[in-house]
Amino acid sequence: MTQSDIGLLGLAVMGQNLARNIASRGFKVSVYNRTTETMNTFIDQYGSTDLVGQVELKDFVNSITSPRKIILMVQAGKPVDAVIDSLTPLLDKGDTIIDCGNSHFPDTIRREAELSTMGFNFFGCGVSGGEEGALRGPSLMPGGNKQVWENLEPIFTSIAAKDFSGNPCVTYLGENGAGHYVKMVHNGIEYAVMQMMAEAYDFLCKNFGLSAPEIADIFEQYNQGKLQSFLFEIAVPILRQTDDLADGFLLDKILDKAGQKGTGRWTAIEGLERGVDISTIIQAVHARTVSSRKEFRTQLSSQYKNPSTGRKLPEEALPDIIPELESALYAGMLVAYAQGFDLLRQAAEEMNWELNYAEVARIWEGGCIIRAQILNTLHEAFEEANNAPLWTIEAIVKDLQDAWLSLRAISFLGTQSGTPLFCLGAALSSLEAITEERNSANFIQALRDSFGAHTYKRIDREGTFHTEWGE
Repeated sequence: MTQSDIGLLGLAVMGQNLARNIASRGFKVSVYNRTTETMNTFIDQYGSTDLVGQVELKDFVNSITSPRKIILMVQAGKPVDAVIDSLTPLLDKGDTIIDCGNSHFPDTIRREAELSTMGFNFFGCGVSGGEEGALRGPSLMPGGNKQVWENLEPIFTSIAAKDFSGNPCVTYLGENGAGHYVKMVHNGIEYAVMQMMAEAYDFLCKNFGLSAPEIADIFEQYNQGKLQSFLFEIAVPILRQTDDLADGFLLDKILDKAGQKGTGRWTAIEGLERGVDISTIIQAVHARTVSSRKEFRTQLSSQYKNPSTGRKLPEEALPDIIPELESALYAGMLVAYAQGFDLLRQAAEEMNWELNYAEVARIWEGGCIIRAQILNTLHEAFEEANNAPLWTIEAIVKDLQDAWLSLRAISFLGTQSGTPLFCLGAALSSLEAITEERNSANFIQALRDSFGAHTYKRIDREGTFHTEWGE
């Protein structure tokens, strides 16, 4: 029997769909799952001459042509290490394990170092697109040894989604943990974008009392313009979905507690540790954390009476607010991307990764959860400006300048109506702070010097100074 070109271990839905994707491109795939019943059910439904299952792990490994390429689609953390430990006694020198899960990049760096001493290759690849993307074409973010990538490239290029020009949404990103780092930041930006959309939904509910399908009409309009994206595309049917268990719309019955799996929090921690302002991402994590305290929020809502509750804007203001909110969302999302790319830039400098930011934006144009028209704008901006910081690129400066007042107006109206704007508010503050020549940090420095003799510098002469403040 002909051996397989590649193996895939882990047959949850993402793993199943990725295996089907690879097999559909003319590559033979062996699959294995710890629970044999899951594998058998999958093969009964989708098995073919190019998609074969193996019951025993040893048989799975031996069914793959040497040097072996084995994709892991298992839960991040200890399960990945456990699978690696079970595989290594069965591998030959030069074989490659590819982690396509949401692993934390330090784990990827550690695993690559450990396996290299044993003569094996370990390669990390971020995968975005959800279940549908895995099947029809995800955005792929590979990072690791360049020679290993050259062996994987034909398969990964064939299964990736396509960008706006029809090119594969995959590019080599750099050594060791670069791929998983870029995927982590992708997820952080995803948190911020989703939170801004939720804030827009909440703003329209609180200020105008709009129903879910009425907001769907507005979001559908947004999806025809500069906010065109996968997330707005799926938001419209979500808002219009009726409840089959009760009267009304399903969204109104969903418990307001947002889950999170950790990648947004990792991104937030990275921003703090590397000294990069990613406030929109951090605030998105905070918003989910606050949402998770449903019982406590319910208790406090009975103890506090928000003085703005019940205040609504006049109905006749809505036609003017709709484009204003659209511009505010666009500005907020640009800020979130600028912050995310700032973090990538700082990490690349510290980790010696040669990230191409135009390419990062390009491979996010298709397949991934944040795929959107705005990424084509960023891709072109980076290319024209030779990968300069996003904040400084003239096309982005103009877009932010044009939408600035809209972001401020919506933030003001949200404050008036008691609508929490975690991310839109953070985007406004960051935009105004990053473009301010002189800010209030002189006051902070004076306080630090007064209580701790931390010293300060002056704007009118060289040197470091300390003052005995007060009498």
